[in-house]
Amino acid sequence: MAMRILATALALLATTPALAQQAEWTGFHGDKMAQKYSHSTQITPENVGQLEKVWELHTGDVSNGKGDIPGTVWSATPIVANDTVYIGTPFYRVIALEPDTGRVKWTYDPQTLLKALTQPELKNRGVTYWAASDGSTGTCSKRIYLGTMTGQIHALDADTGELCQDFGEGGILDVNQWNRPDANFPLSQLQPPTVYKDTLLLGWAGKDWVDSKNPLGSVHAVDARTGELKWKFYSIPDDYPGKTGAANVWTAMSVDEANGLVYLPVSSPSPDFYGGDRKETIPYATSVTALNGDTGEVVWSRQLVYHDIWDYDINAAPTLIDIPKDGGTVPALVQTTKMGMYFVLNRLTGEPIFPIEDRPVPQSDVEGEASSPVQPFPTLPKAATTDEWSGVFKLADVASFGWCSRKAAELRSEGRYTPPSLQGSLAFPATAGGHQWGGGAVDPESGIFYINNSNVVQIYQLIERAEYDKLASGGSEAEGGLFPMNGAPYGFRLTNFLNPLGMPCWKPPFGQMSAIDLKTGETLWQEPFGQVQQWGFYMPESWGSPTIGGPVVTKTGLIFIGGSMDARVRALDAKTGAVLWKAQVDAPAVSIPAVFDYKGREYVLFTAGGNSIIKPQVGDQLVAFALPE
Repeated sequence: MAMRILATALALLATTPALAQQAEWTGFHGDKMAQKYSHSTQITPENVGQLEKVWELHTGDVSNGKGDIPGTVWSATPIVANDTVYIGTPFYRVIALEPDTGRVKWTYDPQTLLKALTQPELKNRGVTYWAASDGSTGTCSKRIYLGTMTGQIHALDADTGELCQDFGEGGILDVNQWNRPDANFPLSQLQPPTVYKDTLLLGWAGKDWVDSKNPLGSVHAVDARTGELKWKFYSIPDDYPGKTGAANVWTAMSVDEANGLVYLPVSSPSPDFYGGDRKETIPYATSVTALNGDTGEVVWSRQLVYHDIWDYDINAAPTLIDIPKDGGTVPALVQTTKMGMYFVLNRLTGEPIFPIEDRPVPQSDVEGEASSPVQPFPTLPKAATTDEWSGVFKLADVASFGWCSRKAAELRSEGRYTPPSLQGSLAFPATAGGHQWGGGAVDPESGIFYINNSNVVQIYQLIERAEYDKLASGGSEAEGGLFPMNGAPYGFRLTNFLNPLGMPCWKPPFGQMSAIDLKTGETLWQEPFGQVQQWGFYMPESWGSPTIGGPVVTKTGLIFIGGSMDARVRALDAKTGAVLWKAQVDAPAVSIPAVFDYKGREYVLFTAGGNSIIKPQVGDQLVAFALPE
């Protein structure tokens, strides 16, 4: 009898590590520190090749933009909490599902306007989960929050999907009540709120490419129960003398609750590509800024681009990590950028952990502009993108009878930070990245940081106002690469440097994945990532692919990521970057996956919704993978 009890105990002990190690995936980045790290151990580099699709859901909320409904961009991270998967859709519905079967528990439809009010397409990056910190139970003690392009936040009971009547007005908070001073667009809630204790942090998205003067960049902190305003932060002062706006936070934020700090990745001021009417310094623009989470007071701020005229929005939540060092740890954050750079800072003070140097950069020759003579360059880690573009891609040049070479010779090209010009400037890295809003993933035990980047060359061209107005017939709101910048003496044209056949004129690789040791700043490896798909064919893996979205790293040494043009999801070996598994999905999975355990089984969950920036292919697929039972 005793031997049977001992055998049973040993059997339970042996299976425990694979059970419920990552029971939840409660935020856009997995957790509030934006680490995108899973403690799950059931799926390993040795068995990941056996992954199979175990369930999928097609939401029906998808549009290619050819009908009455604008096209969709679906970048939502699935949220796993309360024994439920929650997902928001580009039609701003919420769907709650069983984690192991995909069976729908409930849905919520806000009946909101499906119009592209502030973006060229309908966009959604998911929902937020909150549970009362005091342990209270009952109706709406656990909630799901959904934002809409019209600028509303809907609060739902996490168990039923019913509106929480004590939040805002009957369960709906109108963020536009704080829209000032020039409410020329709604404060679109496309990024789900960030949770700090019992507070929701609300940024917003707008259309800063249309007008020079826009609402001032702001973050509003509201009570998670009532929607009552607690504090507000403005990145541009009311009395700023120039013609500007934006410098908003349109992406996710990160939170250090132990130290009472929230971290804001602040975007560029408007107009995006001309700063002649905003020459006075805007210190919080294109910065990472730390606020006291309880009061909204600035604790520290570091501007990462001076006088931004490249649309180099700080576009991803900084990843927070205690870096192992000298037998202890250093409280750090890693801020990735569109420039492909990594700023590693002490997250309590903002001071650099690796030195940052101000270096001379090319100067603007545009009348009225006054570009900054220097820009900050981290000395370590080495940027994922080079200071110079890769040069003309011979295959694309030959295929276009020398078009790429001729065009390159016409453009101003002086390396990193070449300013926009009337003749047209070759921009690399450009607003497409470098790094995008997915950010990186970190193993908190090893201190190794993993991230994907794009190598995309674009052309920046300012166009004198009279010529632009004639060309655009009054403005095109970013369609066809034209940006009005109304109120400025110039309009703007932004195009990818492609030949007439649609081939990139620059040498591959077009996208990569990197691993960085944060203890030393050393890049451990950098490998091409993804595949370009053109005319129905897959290009060589050595070319890589432009990429949007972010990775997840697991305790067992796997990187799970979608993000590439070829509409595949992959598992990579964290030690080498080698592809260990891949599967085809319905559209590019431009979202951060969720990795979690449920009832003793580990799942990897992707949304495959597409993004027109990398490929005109859209989808409505939510798909789960696991090992065979």
